[in-house]
Amino acid sequence: MGVEEIVLLNEADEAIGSAPKVPSHHRTTPYHLAFSCFLLNTSGKVLITRRALGKRTFPGVWTGSCCGHPGPGEGLRAAVARRLRDELGVEAQEFTSILPGFRYQATAADGTVENERCPVVRAIAAADTVHPDPDEVEDAQWWTWERCKELAARPEASPWFRLQMGELVPLGDPLEWPDAGVEGLPPFLTW
Repeated sequence: MGVEEIVLLNEADEAIGSAPKVPSHHRTTPYHLAFSCFLLNTSGKVLITRRALGKRTFPGVWTGSCCGHPGPGEGLRAAVARRLRDELGVEAQEFTSILPGFRYQATAADGTVENERCPVVRAIAAADTVHPDPDEVEDAQWWTWERCKELAARPEASPWFRLQMGELVPLGDPLEWPDAGVEGLPPFLTW
């Protein structure tokens, strides 16, 4: 596998190039494309994960199911499916755009900044069994939505999870979140 590339963005959310992922994350991380995924099972529980303790940025924080970066020319749905397989060993059977315009900045304890346009996608798991990659995920558990809401108020939650939950909680039951469509995605990003 080659070096993972991220898509760099300008303030109009247009792709302006790419860069290697790891060296691009530092105290002045350029604005770039990412995504977050909330994986649900058919009972409506959400897979919540704890980032591996060996991760360079935000190690050990609890967050949504998975996050990642679409590569240059990669569609959002394909990127989410890839990370679900690679990070969690999970196949999803459907994908829905929930917060296509989500953007945030957050600074880790070591000073590393996340500066991302980070559309939020809901996916439905084909099965409840997960096989987390220990380099990426310390723990993965199926939680009720009520427990997810409680996590959003706790300091061990990732900053992006807390911000996303501020927009997701008003949408109600995660199985009933409305499809926000793809119009709010960056113009170059295919679904």
